Amino acid sequence: MATLYIPPQMRDLTSGAVSVAADGKTLGELLRALEPFHPGLSARIAPDGSLAGGLAISIDGAMTARGLLAAIKPASEVHVLPAIGGG
Repeated sequence: MATLYIPPQMRDLTSGAVSVAADGKTLGELLRALEPFHPGLSARIAPDGSLAGGLAISIDGAMTARGLLAAIKPASEVHVLPAIGGG
């Protein structure tokens, strides 16, 4: 199973869990598999079927721009990274 690491701002949807695991070949499949166990998580990460603005995804240490189509391996580590403001 792939592991999805949850940022602190979204842990209310995972009962405080730092990470959750499920099967999926793409980020979209992984989110769909997690939805029955963590309702609202998919909508927070990908409202309207695409990655939410202000979020980035890292899979196995590499940033991806493929959004929900990003490929995931069975033992992948997927990190949801919120945007960091600065100036």
